[in-house]
Amino acid sequence: MGAREAVSHPAKIGQVANETGLSIDTIRFYEKQGLLKRSPRTEGGFRLFDAGDIETLKFVRKAQELGFSLNQIRELLILRADHMPACSHVKELLSQKLTAVQQKITELRGLEMGLKRALRRCKRELKTAAPGHENCCPVLEEITQAAQREAKHEN
Repeated sequence: MGAREAVSHPAKIGQVANETGLSIDTIRFYEKQGLLKRSPRTEGGFRLFDAGDIETLKFVRKAQELGFSLNQIRELLILRADHMPACSHVKELLSQKLTAVQQKITELRGLEMGLKRALRRCKRELKTAAPGHENCCPVLEEITQAAQREAKHEN
């Protein structure tokens, strides 16, 4: 049987992992977190999952890929289960998530620029370093000084 191939239901956890692309540990974790109802067990103690469980797991995986937290996914699952008109609420969650991503992108661009400046400085210093002074790194010195300044301000 190939990966993510539909299985007959009810299915054991290994089959569900294969079909959903999630690990067995992740499925157990989602169950413990209440994102998935507790599955019934066979007399031998194996968990059994039905088609609805598999659909829920796929929904959770997809929502996580969009960056939703487990609490937000729990909220989405409630909205989904209640069949409530939820578009405005989901729109607000998406808007909040997009704002957070945009802020992170801004932070990462600032980090990128800082790293590029530090790399240019390293390259420039290495070209102009006097023989025997190649081990003096101006970027390490700058980081050390900044950390010391920060420590003084904390005290």
